[in-house]
Amino acid sequence: MRLLRSSASFPPALRGAVAAIGNFDGVHLGHRALINAVHAEADKAAERAGEARARAVITFEPHPRRFFVPSSPSFRLDALDTKARILGDLGINATLAMPFDAALAAQSPQDFVDHILARDLGLSHVVVGYDFTFGKARVGNTDLLRELGAKHRIGVTVVTPQGDGEVFSSTRVRHLLEAGDVTAANRILGRPWEIVGVVEHGDKRGRELGYPTANVALTDFQVPKFGIYAVRCVLDGEVHDGVASLGVRPTFDQTDVKLEVYLFDFSGDLYERRLRVEFHAFLRPELKYEGPEPLKRQIAADVEAAKAVLAAS
Repeated sequence: MRLLRSSASFPPALRGAVAAIGNFDGVHLGHRALINAVHAEADKAAERAGEARARAVITFEPHPRRFFVPSSPSFRLDALDTKARILGDLGINATLAMPFDAALAAQSPQDFVDHILARDLGLSHVVVGYDFTFGKARVGNTDLLRELGAKHRIGVTVVTPQGDGEVFSSTRVRHLLEAGDVTAANRILGRPWEIVGVVEHGDKRGRELGYPTANVALTDFQVPKFGIYAVRCVLDGEVHDGVASLGVRPTFDQTDVKLEVYLFDFSGDLYERRLRVEFHAFLRPELKYEGPEPLKRQIAADVEAAKAVLAAS
């Protein structure tokens, strides 16, 4: 899967591609319906033309919400490289992360179709969600996209809302994570929600308690409810079960948010290594204990609780 950073870098071999357009934050089941439509249209186009059609996703960096409201709290569900990895696993050949800047925000719907989709990318077909908007002040909608696309013989597929009684959306996933309902969030995502970060040096209190933890650097991620989670971690392709604490460590009167992970079956140096932490279940909220010994007993109980949850999953 190729990750591209501008429409100018779109290679000639990808011209004629079928592409889905959207933010794809979280790559949830609603997004996967768009991916399925891309594959269906690419298969039909290949059958008609007698040659394979590339399958692509066009997304935006930074997220438009971050561009328009730079002071907004962290809300992203996935980093770009995580998003690209998941899209590649779903059979997408190329992900184009269009730089979302003032020039793109000011572009008219017609220029977006004429200059980017047709001229720069040479797309044959685009797939969008029912609520897709584009162009300056978001004045373009799916009807206008069909009209403008037809001038360049670009087909348009509009995917209807997905979900059984509840629309799948990134906003809904964020609200569930804030409430600590990671199980429901994962159902919408179709996979465990994850944080990916580099292991940093911490205060080593976990080691002093007999549970050495990996202190995973947090960047621009949605912060879920503070508490203890059953997790699975991927390190260099190997999966390790564990338990994680996400919060401010009130027992030690700290205020900075930390993600600390204890791996059940790992020994070795994790510093400066990249760790993928998959959240499988919320175990309990963060609490303050009267000193290290009560906390140590609670960690032991958390370990057993996490093992039981993960064994059943």
